[in-house]
Amino acid sequence: MRSLEQENRMLRQRLLELGREALHNENTFKRFHQRELELLSANSLPELLNSMTDGLQDSFQVKAIQLIIEDQEHDIRRLLYNTGIPEDAFPLVRFVDQIDSVNREYATLRLPRLGPFLSPDHDSLFSSRSELRSIAILPIFCRNRLIGSLNLGSTDSKRFTRHHGSDFLHRLAAIGGVCLENAVNRERLIISGLTDALTGMHNRRYLDRRLKEELARANRYRQPMSCLFIDADHFKQVNDTHGHQAGDTVLRELASRIRSQLRASDVATRYGGEEFTLLLPQTSLDEAKLLAERIRLEISSHPITLDSGEQIPLTVSIGISEALPTLGKASLEQVGEHLLATADEAVYRAKNNGRNRVEHCREDIRQQLPVDEVS
Repeated sequence: MRSLEQENRMLRQRLLELGREALHNENTFKRFHQRELELLSANSLPELLNSMTDGLQDSFQVKAIQLIIEDQEHDIRRLLYNTGIPEDAFPLVRFVDQIDSVNREYATLRLPRLGPFLSPDHDSLFSSRSELRSIAILPIFCRNRLIGSLNLGSTDSKRFTRHHGSDFLHRLAAIGGVCLENAVNRERLIISGLTDALTGMHNRRYLDRRLKEELARANRYRQPMSCLFIDADHFKQVNDTHGHQAGDTVLRELASRIRSQLRASDVATRYGGEEFTLLLPQTSLDEAKLLAERIRLEISSHPITLDSGEQIPLTVSIGISEALPTLGKASLEQVGEHLLATADEAVYRAKNNGRNRVEHCREDIRQQLPVDEVS
């Protein structure tokens, strides 16, 4: 009789344990499902990066999280700059040229790896690693190629162990890889509609979109911003003498030489025809003059070679204007229009003074940026 009672108690205890385990698994599934939905619902690349870092850190309640993304051609970083957001806006994201160079474990990693945090072996996986005791390394694949890793770190040595199941984590990383590829492709499509097909530079529509953003940022952080207007000298003669195909070749080479002198944060656009406009964040008038001279010399230093082998010498006239944050009353739209107009006026001054030269606006527009526009 006693053994039957003991067996019943053991069975009831086992049923309770199975019930608790089933409830735990159900809750775990719901939590992971919610995290997956958050990744899938991200509407932009910046939003996805935030969801994969800050969002997941809040969800997992872990001490550290680090998203490492392979970006060999700096393509993703350029896409972020095109949205007006620098890569350092995501401190929990690290872009690398080759992910295999970050940690030797990536060479053979195919599934999530859970276990103790071992220093110095795992130091390269986290930007902040104080007091970490256990970690989960989740490889991110795209089309069967390792493109990144989501690394979770806990101060609890039992949080991530080799005995824990990793199916949910593996699925989460797989969804993260799909979302990352989709977000990058979506940003490319958006940018393609804002890009000049001939030169590969951004178009005027993109300039209109970014101008107010950059002026607002300059005002918020109390930084100068300059604008360059670049106009090819005697370009009509190129078309008239050599044909429009030759003119297209000249414009492509002109854009390439301009780009070669710029920083990643500079906004370069084809304004129209043979005119190009550059927005230079965190750049004073004096600094803009130095850049303009470098561009002028780079373009005039050697002729442009056509497909036929014929060489065409080319020079440009460049106009500069500057905006500084002060207590002005004009709107950001008005400031932007004035910034472009005064740079354009400076170009005409350069043309009238002999071409192949740099001029800056004489009118002071430094009192135009309004603090209350971006508060």
